[in-house]
Amino acid sequence: MDEDYGLFGPGSVTWRVMGEPVLIVGGVRALLLQALHPYAMWGTSQNSELMNPDAAWARLGRTVEFVRVRTWGTTAEVDRVGRRVRKLHSKLRGTDPRTGETFPVDDPEYLLWVHMGEVDSYLDVARRSGVPLTRADTDRFVDEQRRSAAVVGLDPSAVPASVAELKDYYAQMRPKIWACKEAREGLLRMFNPNVPRNLLPLKLAAPGVGVLVVSTLPRWARRMYGLPGLPTSDLAATLTLKGLYRTTRVIPERYRYGPDAQRAHRLTRQHQVTPAA
Repeated sequence: MDEDYGLFGPGSVTWRVMGEPVLIVGGVRALLLQALHPYAMWGTSQNSELMNPDAAWARLGRTVEFVRVRTWGTTAEVDRVGRRVRKLHSKLRGTDPRTGETFPVDDPEYLLWVHMGEVDSYLDVARRSGVPLTRADTDRFVDEQRRSAAVVGLDPSAVPASVAELKDYYAQMRPKIWACKEAREGLLRMFNPNVPRNLLPLKLAAPGVGVLVVSTLPRWARRMYGLPGLPTSDLAATLTLKGLYRTTRVIPERYRYGPDAQRAHRLTRQHQVTPAA
């Protein structure tokens, strides 16, 4: 019986990219980019523990687990988490604090914005870090992630499928987005997070990590947060990412990658040696 690889599997760009430790930066970058759509931010902050410093860490852990299952899980596991997320979102509504008007949290526009924030962030950090990717690979990564979009209820045919389409999408969205109060508060908390006692070293590292993450944002996004959008920041962030990636490469694979990524790399090597007929 063929093994169930879930959404991706050996040979996918997603499996090749997503296990790299440096992509943690991409995950945090995605949160800041996603927060720039006020309705997406209001819907999240009003229906979750995101704005509660004592509970936000647990919520982040649930998000990380969702991404893990979506990337590495079997078809049944992905279906299960997808059904749970779609059911939860379908029940939630947000409120525009300016007008009092309510809106559905699972509006396709907001879901697509969150999805593209992830895709753009992971891909941008991977490329700038020096993860080996051809131009065709980057388009394949964006295209593969349409499968992830379907998990949260989006129609894959309505989701950007290439780097060029991704850029066009952001050009169309920029006039509609801005940093609301909740987004700015989230940015400030990133530099001084409330973490469990056993993760106290993360609190000490937060200011440095925060500076790096903010520097990886597009210049227009940094300006929306009221921060300088300078080319020198782009260069400094890229050099730092390259240094981090090269540093992790000297660590043996059994320590560098988590169990899911280790399995993916092993299966990918086997796939390359004995490709399916």
